Amino acid sequence: MTGSLRLGLAVLVAAITATACETSPERFTWGDSRRGANVIQQAACGSCHVIPGIRAAHGLVGPPLETFSERTYIAEQLPNTPVNLAHWIRDPQDVEPRTAMPNLGLTERQSLDVAAYLFTLR
Repeated sequence: MTGSLRLGLAVLVAAITATACETSPERFTWGDSRRGANVIQQAACGSCHVIPGIRAAHGLVGPPLETFSERTYIAEQLPNTPVNLAHWIRDPQDVEPRTAMPNLGLTERQSLDVAAYLFTLR
């Protein structure tokens, strides 16, 4: 392999790696974290969860959601990915039929937005 070809490959790998390491919740989750914060507030998620950045979100029924993006699993069932999280938020009983988490009737868009917000929590 020639030196210029090696250099070109190194630049390409660096560009791909930089794109893959993008940590913007919007890019990673296909949602909007600002809208997600509003949905969380309107749906009163804080009545059950402690959620950083959400006014009056001091509930003790569900788990606290600090550092949510660093969790491995959702409801001890699903790998913590944006698609799985949006599914859980939209229809928790489909994932865990005996969960206490209510189905809040959120749309797919709202669920993706909430996922985007929760993935900002590090």
